[in-house]
Amino acid sequence: MKRTASAQWRGDLKSGAGNISTASGVLSGTAYSFHTRFEDGKGTNPEELLAAAHAGCFTMALSAQLAGAGLTAESLETTCTISLEKLADGFAITESHLDLKAHVPGATQEAFDTAVKGAETGCPVSKLYKTKITVTAVLAG
Repeated sequence: MKRTASAQWRGDLKSGAGNISTASGVLSGTAYSFHTRFEDGKGTNPEELLAAAHAGCFTMALSAQLAGAGLTAESLETTCTISLEKLADGFAITESHLDLKAHVPGATQEAFDTAVKGAETGCPVSKLYKTKITVTAVLAG
């Protein structure tokens, strides 16, 4: 299975702009620029897209981990925060933090924690990232 996306850019880094599209059409000519990446401009940026990918992948992986333990989530809500920092050798993504709120009827804290850890390390996007990955997970009754 292969998925594709494309990016176009015109101009220099600070005053230029581009757009991102996906083969599925979910993103179609979606704007991105220096202002959307490093300021609060309207549009998207690579880090936001990485955060969406990690949140989605982790949440699906957790659903599979829970199913393997005989559990079904009533709801799993994950927010991912990607940290982009300027280091001595340039910009780097230094962390991907997943903040999970889950409602899983019948789950013990131990079973939940095991499933979360399995999803954190087993999700294909987690495997792609070469950075610190952290998770805060709350199991609601």
